Amino acid sequence: MDTQNNNYAWAEEMNCAVTVCDAQGVILYMNQKARDTYRKHGNLVGHNLFDCHSPRSQEIIRNLLATGGSNAYTIHKNGVKKMIYQTAWKQDGTVAGLVEISMVIPEEMPHYVRS
Repeated sequence: MDTQNNNYAWAEEMNCAVTVCDAQGVILYMNQKARDTYRKHGNLVGHNLFDCHSPRSQEIIRNLLATGGSNAYTIHKNGVKKMIYQTAWKQDGTVAGLVEISMVIPEEMPHYVRS
């Protein structure tokens, strides 16, 4: 999918990395932040997620695609803390792929309990 596609205009200049794949794991779109993050690997649009993930991660991806589920976790990488949120996207009620949003978060952040 072309990065200039208007379907993804909302994501292009977000201050977080956004990657979208189809139901087979083929990357359809990466916003500018995601492209910058993986620049050393070249243009990954059109490549399959399964080719660049460990067997454990591949199993998680397959499960998300099969169930339409979501997965969230935090990482530390290069001295930066990030939250990763992966979730299925659907078309006409059927899982069509996954969206991953990766955002830098502070080391300590407030947590609120609301009722």
